[in-house]
Amino acid sequence: MRLRPYIPDTDFDHIRKWDTDERTHALWCAGRLPFPVTRESMDALINDHAVKYGDTPFTATEDDGTPVGFFCIATDVQTNTSMLRFVMVDSSLRGKGYGKEMLSLAVKYAFDIAKADAVQLNVFTPNEAAKKCYLSVGFTERSVTPDVFTYKDESWGRCNMIITR
Repeated sequence: MRLRPYIPDTDFDHIRKWDTDERTHALWCAGRLPFPVTRESMDALINDHAVKYGDTPFTATEDDGTPVGFFCIATDVQTNTSMLRFVMVDSSLRGKGYGKEMLSLAVKYAFDIAKADAVQLNVFTPNEAAKKCYLSVGFTERSVTPDVFTYKDESWGRCNMIITR
């Protein structure tokens, strides 16, 4: 697996196909994008987060260049902590170790290239598969804030997780 900068013209069509149902979509983007995701809304979100937080979008690919995952990352120089956002793996590959490999590369990037001391992320509490993946990489639960997001008749908490050097 490799990481490279996100290329909208080639990568968006893959990501759009991974976004398979409305609930999973909400777990991924917390309602920041319409379902189904559009190229225009994705571009706008990425640009907005680049300006507000310094996010850089990355695509994880197979060695042959086929996209298999996506995430954004930014490093806060005041706290020297990187933040992962919008982590997604090809829906047909979930549960097969791709997420763990991609996140391991993202953490390596944060530590070795961005020189961060820690990497954090947030995951909604009902997203047990994602949380299990993050734990397998070495993230630990730092805090849980209950009832931060409502999806239909569900109220989700937000779990903040962190990994340090």
